[in-house]
Amino acid sequence: MIIEKLLFHTFIILAPVLIQTSLLEHHKWSKSPIFTGVLNGFATLACLAFTYEFAGLYWDFRYVPLIIAMVYGGRRAGLIVLTFMFVGRTIMGGDILIHGLSSIIMASVVPFYFSKGFWKLTPVKRVLAAQLIGLWPIAVIFLLLFVFNLPSQFLSEIHSITFILQFGLVQVLGIGIAARLNEWMVEKKVMREEIIKSEKLNTLGELAASIAHEVRNPLTVVKGFLQLMKRQSKGEEDEYLEIILSELGRAEEIINDYLNFAKPQFEKVERVHIKEILSEVSILLNAYAVKENVFLESHLDDDGILLTDRNRMKQALINFVKNAIEATPPKGYVSISLQVTEENAVITVKDTGKGMSKEEMARIGTMFYTTKNQGTGLGTSVSLKIIETIGGRVRYSSEVKKGTTVEIILPLRNEKLKKEHVLSHHLDA
Repeated sequence: MIIEKLLFHTFIILAPVLIQTSLLEHHKWSKSPIFTGVLNGFATLACLAFTYEFAGLYWDFRYVPLIIAMVYGGRRAGLIVLTFMFVGRTIMGGDILIHGLSSIIMASVVPFYFSKGFWKLTPVKRVLAAQLIGLWPIAVIFLLLFVFNLPSQFLSEIHSITFILQFGLVQVLGIGIAARLNEWMVEKKVMREEIIKSEKLNTLGELAASIAHEVRNPLTVVKGFLQLMKRQSKGEEDEYLEIILSELGRAEEIINDYLNFAKPQFEKVERVHIKEILSEVSILLNAYAVKENVFLESHLDDDGILLTDRNRMKQALINFVKNAIEATPPKGYVSISLQVTEENAVITVKDTGKGMSKEEMARIGTMFYTTKNQGTGLGTSVSLKIIETIGGRVRYSSEVKKGTTVEIILPLRNEKLKKEHVLSHHLDA
């Protein structure tokens, strides 16, 4: 009988998630913490309305919507559910009203505390964490029952232990199902955003490639004739022709960036040492860092071999490091590190610059978007496209006024090469 009652409560606590994912999936309300709090608040009231009486006590899943709202909807949503719980429990009244209100306060402490860092976990760990948090209200209930003197009827009940186990098991199961549905909703939202972003990038890339290709042809002709004029000039016009050719060269670079954004051209694919490329990038940009009064340091203990176009890979890495230097104030630090596993090379570029907000990070890689005063925003887009073309990926993490960390994960084509292995190879030679 208890299992049937508690399973009915499980359907109640799943109702808010199903409403958000099915009926209101594309509505702005589905993303609102207030709406999430109200939905789970009514679920809590429904649990109180259909509570199960056993051994003089009332048993229900009122705390499950609180946990789900607190960790997935945020603290504001959790506090709304907490208000609903206080009102509902007060209306119920009873001899142990103080016990009920005290358990509500204590049961909300742990979900409230862990809600802040909840989204830093992976999806699987988030589901597990929600279930572990769900054990806390159960512990609070029985702790307060002993403090307030456990009813003798409950103590004398032969099946009390079995009841406790059933209650705890079904509650944790219900939290797990609700958490998994929330994760499915988050995953679906991310996937939809990625598809939309991909479609926009493909459209922009094709448009940019077609326009850039048509513009480059006459530009090349004009540049060629200007070079001939420069050779035949008497010297008075040399300065002007030099400026014109310089600006045409810059325009040509921008057009090439558009073409590379649409489809990076790998002219010569070869096996290259990633440590060697990073060393060259570090040496090349060290002078620029000194000019900007920024300390550039590198930690390259490991090595690995990539199958890629050396120049394109170097271009991408220069862009990431240069962006870090430009985002860092004078006397700040930029570090480049390399870690190699059996399958991947992980390049980390970390700076102590101005950092980025979540909104700015979400727009990274979008054409024409840049956080710099000057620039087209194409450099990062092209670099991301180059990394993506060889099967790699880039992860950003940033805090405003604290700096940004860029992780570039590249697939290796050979076994890991440790520093000591490379050193022993040179000694043998």
